[in-house]
Amino acid sequence: MTQPATHIYRLLKWGRILARHGALRIVEDHPQTPGPVRRLCRVARFGTVQPKRPQYAEAFQDIGPAAIKLGQTLATRPDLVGEEAARGLLSLQDSLPPVAFEKIAASIEVSFERPWTDIYESIEEAPVGAASIAQVHRAVTTDGRIVAVKVLRPGIREQFTRDIDTYEWAAAHLEALGGEAHRLRPRLTIANFKRWTNRELDLRREAASASELAEAMHAVPGFCVPSIDWDRTNGRVLTIEWIDGIKMSDHEALLAAGHDMQDLAQRLVLAFLRQAISAGFFHADMHQGNLFVKADGTIVAIDFGIMGRIDRQARAWLAEILYGLTTGNYRRVAEIHFEAQYVPSHHSVDEFATALRAVGEPMRGKPVSELSVGQMLDGLFAITRDFDMKTQPHLLLLQKTMVMVEGIATQLYPGINLWDVAAPFVREWIRDELGPEAAIAERIRTDTQTLLRIPALIRRLEEVYPPRGGAPEPPPLADVELIWERRARRKAQSRGSAMPYMVSAALGGAAVYGAILLGWLG
Repeated sequence: MTQPATHIYRLLKWGRILARHGALRIVEDHPQTPGPVRRLCRVARFGTVQPKRPQYAEAFQDIGPAAIKLGQTLATRPDLVGEEAARGLLSLQDSLPPVAFEKIAASIEVSFERPWTDIYESIEEAPVGAASIAQVHRAVTTDGRIVAVKVLRPGIREQFTRDIDTYEWAAAHLEALGGEAHRLRPRLTIANFKRWTNRELDLRREAASASELAEAMHAVPGFCVPSIDWDRTNGRVLTIEWIDGIKMSDHEALLAAGHDMQDLAQRLVLAFLRQAISAGFFHADMHQGNLFVKADGTIVAIDFGIMGRIDRQARAWLAEILYGLTTGNYRRVAEIHFEAQYVPSHHSVDEFATALRAVGEPMRGKPVSELSVGQMLDGLFAITRDFDMKTQPHLLLLQKTMVMVEGIATQLYPGINLWDVAAPFVREWIRDELGPEAAIAERIRTDTQTLLRIPALIRRLEEVYPPRGGAPEPPPLADVELIWERRARRKAQSRGSAMPYMVSAALGGAAVYGAILLGWLG
């Protein structure tokens, strides 16, 4: 177990890096920051020269790989880190200097237990991408196919384990301070972050996620997922189909190739909605570097290390919330928050609906370019405080991805209206999944399943209460006292019968002794 002094040392070291970039100022100056945290910030920044404008992304980049991933997670939590820091962290690039090819080749050979030349005909030494967890090389397999090979950085699992251990320790102490820190639930935030990164550190899980998403989206036109080479994939190495296309971040190249930017933006939004609402399984790292556009306009997603899941009930609530916001039915949106227990029941549904109207009404019918995201976030998080809404960590990935998709769609086509794009899809899904026909079909399905379980239930009852056999019921039998039972009974009776005599003798002896002491007897 790591000693507290080690955790404090790491926090001070990271805090000093944050302080040099001016990133601790917002924490230290916030009125709701607990006293112990404020004092730790003062110690960390002592003697540093801070820039006037905080450099949040650069600070997390300098701390290291785990901090980069944590920063990307915190970018979705302006309620936890503040709006300014969240906006700064949105620009955090998950990139590091590449590892030397010799170390990458050695890692491939160790993981497959044979020379890499037995698996690949060639591998380009210069990586096409070097992120915090892994880097990617273009390669040709021994059967002549062009593939992308993703390899974990050497020692990255141990480094993440060490850093997350300190994150957990710090989050537990922060939440124990109570107040606003307890409501924001930092421990659950770190627990979710740990689960996500553990999945990213096992490339077999990433391969499985890509395969599952491909199945869920196979019928969606204009969106595809590269195929996995399972024979060349293990926990540390992932081999996937190579994609020739234009990065979605290269707007000039997309325009030069003749792509319709408005169509791309709309299809990207709809692809995300199909994943999140229809399938309940979505790509949760859809930044521009992970999206390509092929010559025929097909959108291709890569990098499936972070995936999100939503159960059917949560998807139904999400769809109704989106539809309620697009149609202005704030009362229904408020009711869903109470049904989901996001808002404690001692609050008023009507008051919460009015608060939602104050935030949602200014956004309706306007393109994203005319909206003030800052004002919207301020309003939303004021509501969470006023109505004692606790953070829902299972929705963090969804919130993060929605922010990413909105940003990319807006950059592709600034005039896009996300509400208009989302409304028809959400309306159709609600009609198909939550309409009267769907309710009847769901009732028939559940009742049929219940009926089919009755035979198994009866069999289990018979195991506990087996049926009578073929022989007639036996007559009543006489009670016969066994020898050892009789002997035990007599011993108990003899002890009981002797007890009065023993008590009488003791009382008589005591009386005689007392009479002698009093002189009554010679």
